[in-house]
Amino acid sequence: MNPPIEVSEEAGVRYLHFGSEWVQGAMRIRKPNALELAYTREMMAGLLLRDGLAEDGASWPRRVLIIGLGAASLAKYVFHTLPQARIQVVEIAPAVVAAARQFFRLPPEDIRFSIHVGCGAQYVLEREQKWDYVLVDGFDRNARAGVLDTQAFHEAVRSRLSEHGLMAVNLFGRARGYKAALERINRAFDARCLAFPSCDSGNVVAYGAAGEPIERSVAELRERAGWLKARTGLDLGPTVTRLEQSGTLPGGRVEL
Repeated sequence: MNPPIEVSEEAGVRYLHFGSEWVQGAMRIRKPNALELAYTREMMAGLLLRDGLAEDGASWPRRVLIIGLGAASLAKYVFHTLPQARIQVVEIAPAVVAAARQFFRLPPEDIRFSIHVGCGAQYVLEREQKWDYVLVDGFDRNARAGVLDTQAFHEAVRSRLSEHGLMAVNLFGRARGYKAALERINRAFDARCLAFPSCDSGNVVAYGAAGEPIERSVAELRERAGWLKARTGLDLGPTVTRLEQSGTLPGGRVEL
């Protein structure tokens, strides 16, 4: 699978396209390791839900699987910000990997970071590894996720999650099948599912949780967001505010 790769630049931001108007990734040239797009920041909101970056070294996540490389935003953020994490990227299109290397400062592969060219769903099904954090962000040029948007795939991911495992999926909230896609995740995770309110771009990040229950008050989320911003520069304060204002948290708490 080789989508037509296009790269554009505007106002100091470099964009990746697959031969269409849809933005498949972005990088601010002066801040190449920052998460430029709002939905990519919310893909990292698992750091609000699990106790990551702990001072005692028992940090979460230890093993991260990223399905869909795009402009390598998530891969670079995890690589540079979470030194305890080993990262496996699965990308179906060799041309995307080449573009990420040439235009988006993809880190070189090493003991912590590796790239597999192939189908993300097949990779999950064929391997027995357990993952702490699975980030699913795979689309074609028409903003379709294909096999990555099936209940069977989400069930397979859940079976590969550790006792502190989370799956984050980028959905396109303006797509006709968005509600059905969210329901498939909800069924696969036995209702342990949380969807963040839609970003301005129309992207919705949905989480599925396995293992240890998650309970966080809005106040705890806000405190955690402030700590993350000070420590890493990742600003999830607006995400917490939107989640609080959405009216989807009974009693002002996240329970997964």
